[in-house]
Parts: sequence; structure tokens; C-alpha cells
Amino acid sequence: MNRLAKAAAVVFAVAALPYLAFLALYGLLRPAGSPARKDEGAEPTVSIVLPTYNEGDIVEKKLDDLLALDYPMAKVELVVVDSSDDETPEIIREYFADREHPELTLIEEDERRGLAPALNDAYAAAENEMIVKTDCDSYVAADALRVAAANLADPDVAAVSGTNAEVLGGSEVEEGYRDVQGHVQTLESHLDSTLIFHGPFSAFENDAIVPIDPDSIADDTELALKIRRNGDRVVFDPAIRYQEASHSDFRKRRQQKDRRGMGLIRLLYRQRDALGQHGLYGWLVLPFNWWFMVVSPWLVALGVGLLTGAALVAAGPFGLAVPAALGAFVWLGGRDKLGPLQPFYAVFDTQVSLWRASVELLRGEGDGTWEIDEELREAFE
Repeated sequence: MNRLAKAAAVVFAVAALPYLAFLALYGLLRPAGSPARKDEGAEPTVSIVLPTYNEGDIVEKKLDDLLALDYPMAKVELVVVDSSDDETPEIIREYFADREHPELTLIEEDERRGLAPALNDAYAAAENEMIVKTDCDSYVAADALRVAAANLADPDVAAVSGTNAEVLGGSEVEEGYRDVQGHVQTLESHLDSTLIFHGPFSAFENDAIVPIDPDSIADDTELALKIRRNGDRVVFDPAIRYQEASHSDFRKRRQQKDRRGMGLIRLLYRQRDALGQHGLYGWLVLPFNWWFMVVSPWLVALGVGLLTGAALVAAGPFGLAVPAALGAFVWLGGRDKLGPLQPFYAVFDTQVSLWRASVELLRGEGDGTWEIDEELREAFE
């Protein structure tokens, strides 16, 4: 074995160590469900926050979904913050014209400032005890509000998020990643708190809400992290279910996933002083996420480069079989054709996004606006 091959083996081994430790800890604790002490009878008043931008084709379907929730609508208000230049606000007003409940608050922005400032305004306008943030291009399970309320009834828990139970569009790559992520977040929640919160459905106690940075591109996770820093737990409950569309194709996923990676990495860096603080959240949860999002992607890239170099040194032009095999792995994975290997590809795909996100951040890229993916909207429709 040449030196490059040995170096590649060392790099991959180092990259894998935290994941092996996670698997051992998961096997030891065997966590399941939410760690919250739930009160199934909890029924607080609810403010549903819905940010919209040019949602004319889908907003009625989203409103139908929200009004179908198994919850007394007399206890619900809908706070829509809109920055559209299409007919979205007119559709929303017409939809609620003859409805007494839920009460509608429509905030129309004069200019598009980005998602974080819009959400800060919406959260400030929300008056009820529990605030739920959801995205327009997602479906929410009928019992989601009740399950969220049951979690927040625990006096130690101030925020809860859920899982993408069924990926619209049938992306096996995303399903594989969400399955892995669900196990990670379940363990994090049982240890202390989880890090990542999800846009299609996240619930917060109103009095725990704090402003998020105006240029944030990880708004839900940033709010949850700040709530944990203020002393409350933030947990993941797989019983809270939603549906969100996603791609499998490698190139299409980059638009969807790379920007999310940028937001999470930048958030971890800005909140780096939380490391070693706030119980096991700062000692285990945040370091693991730092490794997964910041360190591991560079190790994977380095390992692939060293392995390719080792193959070229050992076999000459035949060493190109290594990048060719990687290309085949990506090609098959992006078409959901890897069978039982799909979850491994899903993790690799995420590492690619995080590496690309790191590079973009180093170049000074990243703002707080979001772009519409028309193909994903078609999956929602």
C-alpha cells in the first residue's frame, strides 16, 4: 500500500469515528419517540405563521390543509407575512372573506427583505400561546397541532419539530437521509435537545420566541438554538408528521440542499460560544453537528482525493476507475437505483452539499432570500 493509500485510510477512519460512537450510544440508550412528558389533553391557543412569496398557484391548497387540522379553529389565528408580486394576498383575503375562524392577520411587505425579517414581524404579531411556523409548499398531518401541544405542555420543553413522513415526488435519497436524520435527532432529544428544526412544521411557546438575525438562512434552527441557550429544551418528535417535496437528481438537489447547508454552517459558527455550555447540548449535540457539517465534509473530500491519487500512482490510467466508480455511485444514487445502499448515498450527498456550502461561505456568498423551485411546486400541486 502506497503512502497516499495509507493516508486515505487514516482520513476515512478519522472521519468515521464520531459516527461509530453515535451508533454505540444509540444502541446503548435505544431512544424512541419524544422525551417530553406529554399532556395529550393540552389545547392552547395557536398562532400559525405562514410566510408567502408568489404562492398564487398553491396557496389555496395550503389553506385547505391548515383548515383541515384536527383542532378547534376558534382557538387558532393565521398570521401570513407576504412579500409577493403576484395575486397571493388577494387569494388569501378572498379565501377568508366568509370565514369567522381562524382569524386572519395578513402582513403585506412593501419590499422583499428576506425570510428572517418577515418572520420576526410575524412572530411579533402572533398573539396566542403556541406559535407554529409552516411552509406554503408542505402538507401537515391532521393531528400535528395536538401532538405539538402535548410536547409543549412539558414545562421544560419550549419548542418541538417533526419529521417528513412521506417525501412528495418520491425521492428515495431524501427519504434515506430523513430516516438517518430522524435517528440522530431522536438521540439528541433524549440526551438533551436537538439542533435542526424543520420549516414545514416547528412549534414554539410564544413567550420563548426571540428575534432571529435579519440575514439568517437557517431561521427555524436559529430560533430553536437561541431558545435552548435561554434555558429551555427543544426536542424532536417523530409523531409530528408533514410532507415536503424533494429531488433525487444530484444536480437538482444542489439548489435545494446547498443553501440549507450554508445556513446551518453559518449558524454554528456564529453560535460557536455555545460549545461546552448548556449541558449535554453543548458537550455532545453541538460538537457532533460541528463534526458532521463542518469537519467531516472536508475529510471526505480529502479522502476521495487521496484515494484517487493512490490509485493513479499504483495503476496509472487504470486508477481512473476510482473516480469512475464514484461517478457511477452518484449516477445510480441520483436515480434511486442503489437499493439498500440508498441511505449511504443520502449521507454522502449531504456531505457534498455541506462541503459546497462551506466553499460558498468562504467566498462570501449567502443571503436571506429564498427562491422558488417550480419543479418541486409541481410535486406539491
